[in-house]
Amino acid sequence: MRAPVSWIKEYVELPEDLSVDALAARLTALGLKLEALHTPADAITGPLVVGRVLTIEKEPQKNGKVINWCTVDVADANGTGEPQGIICGAHNFVEGDLVVVSLPGAVLAGGFAISERKTYGHLSAGMICSRAELGLGDDGGHGIIVLPADAAKPGEEAMPLLGMDDAVIEFEINPDRAYALSLRGVAREAALGFDAPFTDPAVREVPAANAEGHPVTVDDAEACPVFVARTVSGFDPARPTPEWMKLRLEQCGMRSISLAVDISNYVMLELGQPNHCYDAAKVAGPIVVRRAVAGEKITTLDDAKRTLDAADLVIADDNGAIGIAGVMGGASTEVSGTTTDIVVEAAHFDPVTVFRAQKRHKLGSEASKRFERGVDPELPRAAADRVVELLVELGGATAGAGVTVVGEAPARRVITSTSDLPARITGMEIAAETTVAHLRAIGAAVSVDGDAISVEVPSWRPDMSQPFDLVEEVARIVGYEDVPSVLPSAPAGRGLTEVQRLRRRVGRVIAGAGFSEVISYPFTSEADYDALALPADDERRRSLRMENPLNAEQPLLATTLLPGVLHTLARNVGRGNADAAIFETALVFQPTGDEKAPILGTDRRPTDEEWAAIEKAVPAQPQHLALALTGARESDGWWGAGRAAGWSDAIAAVRDLAGALGVSVDVAAASVAPWHPGRCAAISIDGTVIGHAGELHPKVCKAFGLPVRSAAAELDLDALLQHATSPKAPRFSSYPVAKEDVALVVDISVPSAAVEAALREGAGELLESIRLFDVFTGEQVGAGKKSLAFALRFRAADRTLAEGESGAARDAAVARAAEVTGAVQR
Repeated sequence: MRAPVSWIKEYVELPEDLSVDALAARLTALGLKLEALHTPADAITGPLVVGRVLTIEKEPQKNGKVINWCTVDVADANGTGEPQGIICGAHNFVEGDLVVVSLPGAVLAGGFAISERKTYGHLSAGMICSRAELGLGDDGGHGIIVLPADAAKPGEEAMPLLGMDDAVIEFEINPDRAYALSLRGVAREAALGFDAPFTDPAVREVPAANAEGHPVTVDDAEACPVFVARTVSGFDPARPTPEWMKLRLEQCGMRSISLAVDISNYVMLELGQPNHCYDAAKVAGPIVVRRAVAGEKITTLDDAKRTLDAADLVIADDNGAIGIAGVMGGASTEVSGTTTDIVVEAAHFDPVTVFRAQKRHKLGSEASKRFERGVDPELPRAAADRVVELLVELGGATAGAGVTVVGEAPARRVITSTSDLPARITGMEIAAETTVAHLRAIGAAVSVDGDAISVEVPSWRPDMSQPFDLVEEVARIVGYEDVPSVLPSAPAGRGLTEVQRLRRRVGRVIAGAGFSEVISYPFTSEADYDALALPADDERRRSLRMENPLNAEQPLLATTLLPGVLHTLARNVGRGNADAAIFETALVFQPTGDEKAPILGTDRRPTDEEWAAIEKAVPAQPQHLALALTGARESDGWWGAGRAAGWSDAIAAVRDLAGALGVSVDVAAASVAPWHPGRCAAISIDGTVIGHAGELHPKVCKAFGLPVRSAAAELDLDALLQHATSPKAPRFSSYPVAKEDVALVVDISVPSAAVEAALREGAGELLESIRLFDVFTGEQVGAGKKSLAFALRFRAADRTLAEGESGAARDAAVARAAEVTGAVQR
């Protein structure tokens, strides 16, 4: 909404020394957010004066263009009093016209400097200006500005005539403050902000309703509670719109069209009440407000032929629909250059009906913008009377004696509250008298009974419906900047819980292993499950479907973190980050089949039984950890060759994490989607599988757009943390270590982890560490066999091992491995 300051001041006695910036700041504090300040005069420096065209010599050019060599009287503004010679390419003016001239030394909008320069064989000293050149926008004429013959004398300043020294404040109006989409509303806020006298332009004596007006029938009183019709005759369509009205329309962002249309728009801007003028000669019979007949046609004022819906509210006559109520009128009854008799309509329409109609027809308009937010239902009579007044005053018309009023405005809403509620809610010291005074200042009628107050809400404030709306009104007038900043006293902290500490340790360990943490949406789809190649009976396909998903293509709550992590990894690869390792810790959702929450009201606390039913409907939500990696795990360089990431890195990350948490995990071969059947490991604790790690299946890599041999892992983090122990500082022995290496041949199906466990068990307490450092298959070990080479390190805490102790421990370890796994030492 654009509001010229001069127009605001017509209704409010603002302080003389009040700056535009201060006015805009106060209105913003009241809720009318400042969007921009427009003062065209600020963009121009130097002489900009009125000139009278004395002569025009048309001179054709070789390029086919015709230029005008003009002499222009600017009086003494040029310092000589002599006519000014100016070249001009426009042709919408004649000798004797008053024009706007920028003289040498002026700088126009955009930094365009004016100087004397030789062009087309003449010394042109200045410019005859168009609206666009002055930064005022184009009025549709695409030519220079021609002022009324008696507007001013040559040499006088042009800016006041063009309204360029009148600041225009542009506001962003929130939907709940529709009253501010008018000068009446903005001025009321200005009066409120500066406690200044306010003159309401809608308060006027209007003639009483009678039976002599144009007949009107309203079939849907709920959608149109008030309809007012007035008539004028003898209107002169040839009369031009006065310059002051054109200027104000332009300042508010509207283009002048014709006098009747301009008056209609002017009153809408002034009061906030959309209205419409019909050519009375084109209206056939009574006006009827009704719902459209399905398939009914109308050509609207934008010359578009539209098919109406049965839910559309229309204005109609005997020939059919002549307007979509609250949205746009019809072309069949449009006022034109031959219109002499006019029917003026001002009505109130249901906001929802108007909103749905404009959305249905994709036909937003200045009228619909106001109606759908809520227009003052008591305005139609005053607005219609104002339109008639201007048609008579400016158009030479005669007001008809008939006044048609159908229906009446709904009763004003009454809110009961207490006078101390604003103080209690905001924490500000607001006296009861201040509360009452501020509510009365916004136009409410307030009655007081002790601490209780009864507030009759103004008709232009449909947004006010409960006591807390009254609090907002009082608080914004007092000033939100005065709301005290009171911080609650923080209770003595107990630090992080054990689970919180463990989760932080998880993040540090995985990040320390070279993985970057990511966060993805907890939503997925059947397509993601298909991409993971999950079998039809896989438990991970049992997902909760949301009724209102953020993305219709991902309506399911995720039962696994892998889709989000793999999509993120693929996005990184697609954007050039080919060597990536990422991880995520988040909740997954595991439905039980009992997710049927009761729908409860908000007027009371749920009963114990209802609360139990709500909790039962919440699915299990364990914390999971997922990681994925691809590309180079170790980069090559001068130090040597690099190494590609693979399945072993995913398993190693899981092992590192388990070790940091003090958990012993077992790693065994498995075949689970989405991993490669021969390169997948099941991670278990005491026989319970808590996750899997390994290389992704090639088809899964292709489905997600990942390079082949990408690896991933997913663990039930809650299950892992249940077995975590607090870290203990390692104890080091100062005695020397004894090194023993063994190579054992086992069946190829025997997991290396099983062999390692047997060796560890047989070696006894002297064993300090064990590491698998080689796996060999080939003819030397036989078909179906593999050789596993382990490095065993023995050390005692209190002594140097005697000769043979480490060997005996090694032999015991090998014997146990042979007993458990059938291993044979090479």
